[in-house]
Amino acid sequence: MPPSRVDPVVEFAPAKLNLDLHVTSRRADGYHELDSLVVFADLGDELTFVPADDISLEIAGPFADLLPVDADNLVLRAAHALAGAAAPPVGAHIRLDKRLPVAAGIGGGSADAAATLRGLQRLWGTTLGPADLARLGLGLGADVPVCLLGRSVRMRGIGELLQPLAGSPMLDLVLVNPCRPLATAAVFKASDPGAFAPRSVVVPAQPTLDWLCTGRNDLEPAARLLLPEIDRILAALAAEPGCGVARMSGSGPTCFGAFADQATAAAAADRLVRDHPGWWVKRCRSLAAPDHGFART
Repeated sequence: MPPSRVDPVVEFAPAKLNLDLHVTSRRADGYHELDSLVVFADLGDELTFVPADDISLEIAGPFADLLPVDADNLVLRAAHALAGAAAPPVGAHIRLDKRLPVAAGIGGGSADAAATLRGLQRLWGTTLGPADLARLGLGLGADVPVCLLGRSVRMRGIGELLQPLAGSPMLDLVLVNPCRPLATAAVFKASDPGAFAPRSVVVPAQPTLDWLCTGRNDLEPAARLLLPEIDRILAALAAEPGCGVARMSGSGPTCFGAFADQATAAAAADRLVRDHPGWWVKRCRSLAAPDHGFART
């Protein structure tokens, strides 16, 4: 029997950022092989878990209305997957504080699923190892294993091959989303397979901001066609003083600008909020190591 627990378990689900994203090939099963440098931000959703007779979910927060509470919800799928693998004698009531935009290219749903696996392990006292959790996660989505790891990595394959970076720059970032969702499947479908190719340069052990400037996101052209407002966002970020690189994350539409320091990033975020009131704009920093207990609101 797992130990009884009165206090709720709280897990942070940090935003995942693809600093670059190379699509290297399309497999026969329809999945795409990727090569991407991934970091996590001190900005994300928060999940709270308490024991209950069954598994249930409530969603709060600024983006709660965009997520259904049904069998397709990744949090519920993750909870039931872990329950099926570990057979706990109790259920859980889960509260998701949804602070990140939905279908935004920053791994919100995958991060929530990963946080659910971590949180319920703690709540239920189950003892699945990292490899077993990663297998469960991959069955939920290609980004769940990297979100379980929660640190700077080079991600390859369909998301299951994870190589932690020896070091990564501590980035001061501004994230911008147009408050319009963009489906990952649609972006991949609109991408040109003829442009897919392996990464052509060696990834250093400790990538620098200058090195990141030479990278690219292979999904950006298709995303821009589907949602031209991404062009405006990237142009606005690039025009901000001190912006070293402006790029789309994942399949979009969230874009990031990387700045030299916190003060410069904060000033840029303030101007973007003032000049583009319809955009979701947040300042954050990259996390050097897992920090699932801390969330910037």
